[in-house]
Amino acid sequence: MQHLKIICPNGHLGFAPLRPESFEIGVNAQPDYIAADSGSDDVGPVPLGSDTSTSPEAWQRGDLEKMLLASRRLGVPMVIGSAGDTGSNSRVDRYVAIIKDLAQQHGLKKFKLGYFYSEVDKEALRAKMRSGSEVLGLDGFATLTESELDATDRIVAMAGVHPYVELLRQGADVIIGGRSSDAAVFAAPALHHGFAEDRAYYLGKVLECASFCAEPYGGKETVMGTISHEDVQVTAMHPEQRCTIASVSGHAMYERSNPYEEFFAGGRLDMTHCHYEQIDPRTTRITGSRFEPAQKVRVKLEGAGKVGERYVGLCGIRDPYTVANVDRVIAWAREQVRLRFGETGYELHYNVYGRDGVMGDLEPLRDKPGHELCVMVQGVAPTKDMAEELTMIGLRQMFYARLPDVKGTAGSVAFPLDEVLHASAAYRWTLNHTVEVDDPMELFKTHLTDAGI
Repeated sequence: MQHLKIICPNGHLGFAPLRPESFEIGVNAQPDYIAADSGSDDVGPVPLGSDTSTSPEAWQRGDLEKMLLASRRLGVPMVIGSAGDTGSNSRVDRYVAIIKDLAQQHGLKKFKLGYFYSEVDKEALRAKMRSGSEVLGLDGFATLTESELDATDRIVAMAGVHPYVELLRQGADVIIGGRSSDAAVFAAPALHHGFAEDRAYYLGKVLECASFCAEPYGGKETVMGTISHEDVQVTAMHPEQRCTIASVSGHAMYERSNPYEEFFAGGRLDMTHCHYEQIDPRTTRITGSRFEPAQKVRVKLEGAGKVGERYVGLCGIRDPYTVANVDRVIAWAREQVRLRFGETGYELHYNVYGRDGVMGDLEPLRDKPGHELCVMVQGVAPTKDMAEELTMIGLRQMFYARLPDVKGTAGSVAFPLDEVLHASAAYRWTLNHTVEVDDPMELFKTHLTDAGI
C-alpha cells in the first residue's frame, strides 16, 4: 500500500457520544480502517478497582453500533482499544457481547471478531518478583513490594501494537482490545501494512484523541489520519474545524511532561525534529518523527486497591469572617472527628472550591479566596456506617467551629442538603509500574471467534 487512511471518531469511546455529522463525512471519505480508543486512567482508580465502567453502557453501545455498521458497510476493519474505560477482562467480554448482539440485531454477514485480555494475575506477578524481576515504579512510585501487591484488587497491563498486529494477521475484521496504549490502536494497522515505525507511531499519537488535534475546540468530532512512506497527514472532518500546525503540534504536548517523546511497549517515539506543514485549510502534514526501539521490552502495569467506603458532604460559606478563617473552621471539625474516632483507621478530606479546590497548594492565588466558598468533605472508612458518621461530623461541626470574635450563632455555614451522600468506594492507584518481558505478547492472550449470521 502507498497510503493508508484511518478515521477516529472519538478520543474516549463511550465517555460522551460521538458526533454523527463529522463521522458520516469521515465514513464517506472511504477510510481503510475505523478505530477508537475506549479507555483512560484519567477516570481515576475506582473503575479499575471495582471492575466497572465510568461511562453508561448506552453511550458505549451507541458508538460501537455506528462504527460497526459503517465498517461492515465499507468492508474495512474496526479496531477498539482499552474496552470499557479500563480494558479489564470483564469490559472486553462486555464489548465482545455487544458486538455479537449488534451483528445479530442488524443481520450482518458473518465476520471474524478478535479480542485479547490484559489483566495480570497477582500471583504470577509475585512469582516474577521472587525470581528477581524488578517491577519498577513510574512518576514517583517506588519499586513494587509484595505488601503493595497484596493491597491491589486488580491489575491490567498496557499492550503495545503486538496483539493488534497478531489479530490483524489472523484476519480479524473487528478487534476489541484490553488495556493498551492509546496510540497502538492506530499504529498497529499501519505497521501491519508495512509502513515504517517512525511514521506509524506518530500516526497513533496524533489520532489518539480524535478532534483534540483540531481547532476550534470541539470534542468527539471525527478526524482522519493518512500515512504514506514519506509522511503523516491529519485532516479534520467537521466542516468548521481545521487541523493546523498549531493544533497538531500542540497536541504533542497534551498530558506530557516532555512534549518531544512518548514511550510504548518496545520503544520511544522521538518528536524533537518533527516538521509541520499546512497543505490545505483543514490538513497538516508531518515529517521527521523517529521511533527508537528499546533493547528490552518493558510493559506498563496499572493497579488499583480499595481504601474503604466513602461518603460525601457539601457546605457553602458566604460570611466574610468565616471565609477568611476557613482553615480554622476545618481544623475544628477535624478535631471533633479525632475525638470520636482517634488518629487512624479512616481518611477525611476537604476540598475548598473558590480558594484552591482544583490546584491545592499549587494555587498561586490561595491567599485571595473568593467571596463565596464551597467545601466538599469526603470521609473514607472500613464500613459504610463509620464513613457516614465521620463525614457527618466533619461536615456539621464546621457550623459549630469556635472562632475568636464571633458572637452570633448563625450565618457562618450553609448546608444545601441535610444529609451526607453515599458515594462510590474509595480506591487508590497501587501500581504505576513497568515489568520486563521476554515476549511482547507474554501478558496478552488473543482470541478469534465469529460474529454475525
